[in-house]
Amino acid sequence: MTEELPHTTISSADGFEIRQYPDHVLAQVQVTGDFMSAGNRAFGPLVRFIGGNNQSNTSIAMTAPVLQESPTEKTHTVSFVLPVGMDASSVPVPSNAQVHIVHVPSKRVAVRPFGGGWKASRFEANRDALLDAVAKAGLTTTGHPYFARFDPPWRPPFLKRNEVLIDLAD
Repeated sequence: MTEELPHTTISSADGFEIRQYPDHVLAQVQVTGDFMSAGNRAFGPLVRFIGGNNQSNTSIAMTAPVLQESPTEKTHTVSFVLPVGMDASSVPVPSNAQVHIVHVPSKRVAVRPFGGGWKASRFEANRDALLDAVAKAGLTTTGHPYFARFDPPWRPPFLKRNEVLIDLAD
C-alpha cells in the first residue's frame, strides 16, 4: 500500500474538514501551460528523481498524494510528497535542475474531499465550494488552493479519490 502524508483531523464542518499536517518535504517541478497537462509534464522529472535520477542514485518510495497548485491559469507547481522521516537535508540532490526540494512546516489546512475523474471543471467546482464554505465559517486562508490526487491514472474514474486544500492562517 502506498504511504500517504499523515494528518490529524481537527474538526469537520459543512463541506470540509480542518486538518493538521506535520512538517514534510516535497519534490517540486514548476511548469507552464494549461491545468490538465501540467501534471503530465511535471510527472516525468519527478518520477525519474524518485527513481534514482539524483546525485546519489537513490530510489525513493512513491507516496500519495501528488499535489498541484496553480497560482495563475498558466503557472503550476506539481509536487511529490516524500516519505515520512525524510528531512530536506537528507533528500538526495536532484540531478535535474527542474526538481526542487522544499521543506513544508506543520500547518492547518481546510480540505474538501471529492471523487471522480480528473477534469479541470471538477477541480474548479470543488475549489469554489471549499472557498465558499471556509468563508462562511469565518476562517482566514493563506496562499492559493491546491489539489491532491491519490490514484494512478488507470484507476476507473468512479473510484478516484481527490481533495482540494487551502492553508489556514494561525
